[in-house]
Amino acid sequence: MEALAKTDMPYWYNGQLHTGSTINLPLHDPGLLYGATIFTTLRVYNKALDHPWTAWQQHIDRTARSLAAFQWRLPDWGRIRQGAEILAETYPVLRVTIFPDGREWIMGRSLPTHLAVLQQDGITAWVADASYSRVLPGHKTGNYLGCWLALQAAKGVSAQEAILIDAEGHWLESSTGNLWGWSEGQWWTPPLAIGILPGVMRSRILQGLQAQHQPVCIQPWTAAIVRRFTFLAYTNSVVEVAPIHTVLQGASSVNYNPDHRKSAQLIQAWQSITD
Repeated sequence: MEALAKTDMPYWYNGQLHTGSTINLPLHDPGLLYGATIFTTLRVYNKALDHPWTAWQQHIDRTARSLAAFQWRLPDWGRIRQGAEILAETYPVLRVTIFPDGREWIMGRSLPTHLAVLQQDGITAWVADASYSRVLPGHKTGNYLGCWLALQAAKGVSAQEAILIDAEGHWLESSTGNLWGWSEGQWWTPPLAIGILPGVMRSRILQGLQAQHQPVCIQPWTAAIVRRFTFLAYTNSVVEVAPIHTVLQGASSVNYNPDHRKSAQLIQAWQSITD
């Protein structure tokens, strides 16, 4: 396919393929007014939804659980699959959005620029204050304003990610992914119950580590625990595993070793899951 101008980007909406840079929504659509949507973002490997690393079914299952919890109308899953397969021919990253009445909206995009450098060298993260929170953290809703604002604030201090915290100061997740730390011979990740997204990549890494009998400590991240980490990373389905080499908090900073062997352990655990 020839390169498309930004004004001619294909997208799938409500059972049809469209081309353009705008979408028509009713003025009183709750998705527009309140961010009342469920979405998932996935990376498509080898242009195949059924590639084990794409984890298409896991993304759909998580979306379905949220729809059931909100008692929203179920979409036409076959139609969603059809739109995703069409866009996967052009884009390595898809965002699948579901409205309360069952309409679907699928967009595609490229991988982040300099992704290989990010994975190799790591990033700087900024610890946000507790006012930057994500509503209904157990679900990936369209109301991501808290995360977006935290990420913009992080960029303002030359960081590439924000770390969200709760009122007690526990580290929760990054603005776009889940957190992993290494200390004292074991992996650490915050528990879902503390108020974080059940990330598909997090779930698959956890499953892989447990299958390999690698110890994983799942408990809230206090300041004392964070200080003990020798390796820190965040994960999501697009960047896979990205080490964090520097954390900015207030006027201080903490450095971590972007140990590629530790990144490789997380990647190997994720890639070992083939169902």
